[in-house]
Amino acid sequence: MQQFSIHPRQPLVSFWRHRQLVFSLVRQEVLVRYRGSILGLLWSFFNPVFMLLVYTFVFSVVFQARWDQSVGGSKAEFALVLFAGLLLFNLLAECFTRAPSLILQNPSYVKRVVFPLEILPLVTFGSALFHTSISLLVLLVFSCFVFGLPPVTVLLFPLLLLPLSAIALAGGWLLSSLGVYLRDVAQVVSLLVTAWMFLTPIFYPVSIIPAEYQLWMQINPLSFLVDQARNLLLFGRSLNWSSYFWLTLASYVVAWLAFVWFQKTRRGFADVL
Repeated sequence: MQQFSIHPRQPLVSFWRHRQLVFSLVRQEVLVRYRGSILGLLWSFFNPVFMLLVYTFVFSVVFQARWDQSVGGSKAEFALVLFAGLLLFNLLAECFTRAPSLILQNPSYVKRVVFPLEILPLVTFGSALFHTSISLLVLLVFSCFVFGLPPVTVLLFPLLLLPLSAIALAGGWLLSSLGVYLRDVAQVVSLLVTAWMFLTPIFYPVSIIPAEYQLWMQINPLSFLVDQARNLLLFGRSLNWSSYFWLTLASYVVAWLAFVWFQKTRRGFADVL
């Protein structure tokens, strides 16, 4: 029997080798989304602006919501804190919900022996990251009016993309592979992503969660990333370096295991499709 082994660096090597193809596919996917619309790519800017205005009105005017004592009393602060958490969640949610149909929607790629199917989740992540970057720009502009100039810790925000990308790719490889063999995966993922949103401290601070449920929040990697994103973008607090290191390491290990699973199961894609 032929031995099947994959070096831990192989995902990175594959991405670097096909970087031009990845960039081209990401660019194509972003442009296709807005093709035929009058405003085109401007929609990627207006959408987050509109949603931020809605959040500001609903949570500051209708519900009179406030975050906690560490944040001041401006009406728009809750909306900005909420929006900062949604930045990361929406990125992962798009990657996860699209993953089960990635291979199913591209059967022509499966039949091309030389096409690197493993880059498809990276293309999805790149497209989602583009829209997240626009939303981040909107957040920083609005925060200037609420909190003043962004803190210098904003410069550390790109570091959060390392574990975030690993989690997104792990889900992409695993779910896209399972989606070929189990067509119900897409429906299950849609339900789980919705539950994940409410089980992540996006609409509420971790401090209000009862002590007996704190462990579950620590297991959820998005809880840490959302909390750190708010600290870096809004509150001027630095990273929790120890937790960040271990989360990044664990995320890459899980991503590598998902990559191994994908490469082993891809051999049967053509037979199923």
